[in-house]
Amino acid sequence: MVFNEYDEMRRRVEDPNLAVDATSVLVLRGCGPVGGPGMPEWGMIPIPARLVAEGVRDMVPVTDARMSGTSFGTVFLHVAPEGAVGGPLALVEEGDEIAVDADVGRLDLLVGPSELARRQAAWRPPASPHRRGGWPALYRAHVTQAPNGCDLDFLEAPAKADRVFVEPVVGRS
Repeated sequence: MVFNEYDEMRRRVEDPNLAVDATSVLVLRGCGPVGGPGMPEWGMIPIPARLVAEGVRDMVPVTDARMSGTSFGTVFLHVAPEGAVGGPLALVEEGDEIAVDADVGRLDLLVGPSELARRQAAWRPPASPHRRGGWPALYRAHVTQAPNGCDLDFLEAPAKADRVFVEPVVGRS
């Protein structure tokens, strides 16, 4: 089940006719540093009420968002690069099969290479509901992905090889 953004997920997840079962993987994209924007704490996808009533207590959410440390259950967070910039979640379509091995932290989209290449070629960035210029544009152009801290790339310290070190001169007159 694929949700393209948080508000859509909140609307659809409680639909009693939502085509999910206990084995479904719930994919929420568009919630990373660029898509959120700001990588909001939206990763806790609720188990649909219909499934809770059937006794389901855990499902697998996969998202480019983050979530509170007080949340629980199996979850794959901070998927990067995020869907909003064409990362792996951008290529997932409703009904795709995803294999999960939570013990080793592995997740595989079971779609063939030629189909993934077709999807990648057809992918276009989602339209931003935010202002196109000024600070929002600067942020979108320079924010790093989750593994790099969601910082602005021009604020990062230079790589060690790029740094210049000056040895202090001690004891000379």
